[in-house]
Amino acid sequence: MAGTGTTGRRARLRAETTAEIKSVALDLMASGGPGAITLRAIAREMGMTPNAIYGYFATRDDLVTTLIDDVYTSLADTVDAAEDAAPAASPADRIRAWAQAFRGWALANPEGFRLIYGDPVPGYVAPEGGAAPDAAQRVCTALTGLAATAWPHAEHLYADSDFQWADFDPGLLGKVRPAFPDLPPAGVALALRMWGHLHGLVTLEIYGHLRTQTANPEKLFQEELTQLVRSLGIAPKG
Repeated sequence: MAGTGTTGRRARLRAETTAEIKSVALDLMASGGPGAITLRAIAREMGMTPNAIYGYFATRDDLVTTLIDDVYTSLADTVDAAEDAAPAASPADRIRAWAQAFRGWALANPEGFRLIYGDPVPGYVAPEGGAAPDAAQRVCTALTGLAATAWPHAEHLYADSDFQWADFDPGLLGKVRPAFPDLPPAGVALALRMWGHLHGLVTLEIYGHLRTQTANPEKLFQEELTQLVRSLGIAPKG
């Protein structure tokens, strides 16, 4: 029993130290940019020797990959839960729920947002297949699903669209076409346009570019959501 207790304590301490390493890495990025993430800097901040921190992450890129995976997973879990809680029969409510959850997550996790959507970490080389293909694709697929739910309402508005499958990345199509086989190329383009609307304002807010333009960025975002829903031919909520 004593051995089991010791093993449990070691596992708990290792998990706590790993979490602290990741937290310090994001703090360093917040204060010094992506290039500030180094194992030596983290070890210095935590009062560890460089050799000790290598026992948790063999390389800086291993740490960055883990951070990206954690951040994407956190985002995917948040927006999925919000969308699932919205009425299944209401595309407008589901779009609003997803978008509001995305903005809320970004405001609560600005360093994580910058890590996955901001400037790249200098010299970082992602593992084969990408840093976090599953979690990142979950976000992309969920957004395409929102476009698919809106498409029956919006299809007539895009009758003159000339998008072809060749206009999109094969990796993207490999995920969204099996999931939404009835969605045409114009529907995939619609998903990307929706992403541009939502992501654009959130990025401006996270990077502080709206501070001198508006005292109420949330109101601006909500209005953008209302106009987006209207542009899809869906009656806005309320």
